Amino acid sequence: MIRPVDAILEFLSIEQARGVTHVHLDEGARDTLRSLFLLSKKGGTAPVSPSSQSLPSPAKAAAPASVSSLMIEGETRAQQLDSLRRQAENWAPARALGSLRETMVFSTGNPDARVMLVGEAPGYQEEKEREPFVGPAGQKLNDILKAMGLPREEVYISNIVKFRPATARQTTNNRKPTPEEMAACMPFVRAEIGIVKPECIIALGGTAAEGLLNLAGTVTAMRGDWHDFEGTPVRVTYHPSYLLQSGGSNPVKRQVWEDMLAVMEKIDLPISEKQRGYFLQK
Repeated sequence: MIRPVDAILEFLSIEQARGVTHVHLDEGARDTLRSLFLLSKKGGTAPVSPSSQSLPSPAKAAAPASVSSLMIEGETRAQQLDSLRRQAENWAPARALGSLRETMVFSTGNPDARVMLVGEAPGYQEEKEREPFVGPAGQKLNDILKAMGLPREEVYISNIVKFRPATARQTTNNRKPTPEEMAACMPFVRAEIGIVKPECIIALGGTAAEGLLNLAGTVTAMRGDWHDFEGTPVRVTYHPSYLLQSGGSNPVKRQVWEDMLAVMEKIDLPISEKQRGYFLQK
């Protein structure tokens, strides 16, 4: 049986992981905490009473559910990922926000991949085809993978948020997901990483780095170093769409390629002198 104090601790742990430093408590919650404090001084145990129900909990505070609340079923990695996919379709913490569209876009690629790529959220084209990175940015990503000697089918591609963030009168326009939207879907990303067990993760863009690593700032500041997600090395690089927006700038291409070279070295992929020289000034 879960004690009220356990619910508090779980809630605070989740909020801390999201970068929250302050939590508002109403008067009822404060009264309950005072009661728990007084009972603990006397060596007693707080009963589960109506007043205890006013305590903040992950569900009541719209905080994301944990990985432990997901049912991971199946013997193979593909079966386990499929069980996550089915749960994501009607994931209550994401649906309850009311700020995401209806169509779920989960992941694509090899469940046994050595490399996992994580973007921010599906856009118009991804929602239409129900697959991550299938628009112009997806084609640019395919080109990057091909240059690395990695067919798209050999890697695992996912997004922090599993639904396209909604806007008023939305057509093809997209927006960055909010911290709440990312937090609501993070249990799936964490579970995906746990199932696939990639040798390294590539975070595509600042939003992916924010959701995955709780980092803030520019990609320029984040890239160039290895980060860590629960024991798995993570490399942050520019989102493929940034390459499109930059007009094919060679310096930006080279920076992305240097990140990919670091990934290739990390997992011992062969690197030719020609590959090392891509986008260098002649």
